[in-house]
Amino acid sequence: MIDKKKLVGEERRSLLLNWLQHEKKPLTGSELAKKASVSRQVIVGDITLLKARGIPIMATSQGYVYLTNQEETGYERIIACVHPPDKTKEELLLLVDLGVLVKDVKIEHPVYGDLTASIMVSNRKEALRFLETINETNAAYLSELTSGVHLHTISAKDEATLDEAEQALDKAGLLLK
Repeated sequence: MIDKKKLVGEERRSLLLNWLQHEKKPLTGSELAKKASVSRQVIVGDITLLKARGIPIMATSQGYVYLTNQEETGYERIIACVHPPDKTKEELLLLVDLGVLVKDVKIEHPVYGDLTASIMVSNRKEALRFLETINETNAAYLSELTSGVHLHTISAKDEATLDEAEQALDKAGLLLK
């Protein structure tokens, strides 16, 4: 059996960037660590260094992605929602089933100010995987810190889709008025 060569420093970061730029789906830290023959923690540090250089890498619930203009879906809007944690699934599925990308969730924390977390789900499979990860890790939703009040940046191919999404959230009682 041939031992895989451990990649070091700049060579590893260069390869990480190349892998991310050429992959259409998110790559997890564990996947990248295996490819580079290092620990996931080394990958986290490398990604941090690359981001500090201004390289457009985003950590999502599905893994790391390199952001290009191809990720642009056209129109974007920030919406205000309010609901308990048990309505999160309904909210996300309603949005993605209409063809909306849910980019993030934002809250206004009384001590820390604005807090934003990437979600980046655009279809039912990604939304269910995101919810499963929350459940498996027993993580709290950011909105639990603000009695259910939160913002989402959403995007879609046209304004009509965003309007339809907002109307559907309103009808479901999930939109903050």
